[in-house]
Amino acid sequence: MDDEATFRQEVRTVCRLYHQAEELHQAGVHVISLDEKTGMQALERLHPTRPMAAGQPEAVEFEYVRHGTQALIANFDVATGQVIAPTVGDTRTEEDLVTHIRQTVATDPLGPWVFIADQLNTHKSAGLVQAVAELCGLDDDLGKKGQAGILHSMATRAAFLQDDGHRIRLVYTPKHCSWLNQVEMWFGILTRRLLKRGQFTSTEELKRRILAFIEFFNTTLAKPFRWTYIGKPLLR
Repeated sequence: MDDEATFRQEVRTVCRLYHQAEELHQAGVHVISLDEKTGMQALERLHPTRPMAAGQPEAVEFEYVRHGTQALIANFDVATGQVIAPTVGDTRTEEDLVTHIRQTVATDPLGPWVFIADQLNTHKSAGLVQAVAELCGLDDDLGKKGQAGILHSMATRAAFLQDDGHRIRLVYTPKHCSWLNQVEMWFGILTRRLLKRGQFTSTEELKRRILAFIEFFNTTLAKPFRWTYIGKPLLR
């Protein structure tokens, strides 16, 4: 299969999942759009913002103090529009993602899970393969990273993680297709409503307010995105 055909097939696979998400949800299958938002800065402005007045716009201080950054690993539930089991921390390492997947699956330990993710190397890691094998109760010989078996290479690990016979599996978006991952649209909501104009005196406050926003969003704003694209080539 050539690159163009592979690309189209991958796009159609993701779009098909989006259109089937409600039906799958009714059957107990979780269809999750997964990604990380990194480098979220805890910025504290040096002087208070001056509110709008008659004939005068709001005045926002341009100088600020940096208090560090946080990384968010988010699960956007395609069928419900909610963000479930989020992780906010200092890093987004392979270990962070594995821990995140474990805590997500723990919300329904016996249920089927489909994670839609991009092709970042941490989404095809040896640690993730080992975690999925354990959570699925598989006793396969996984081999050894860089030498043999399922763990041998990123390609062999990705093939294992995509196996639709597994209760927990990943579906990858094509490279350079972040627009295809629904959680990216939710990240835009988070940026506009909280991060862009927010002021945070520490990374701890930033984390607390991100988690509070997610709780607020889930209870008052959450709804599935209306996804109309079916994977056909767009007109040029």
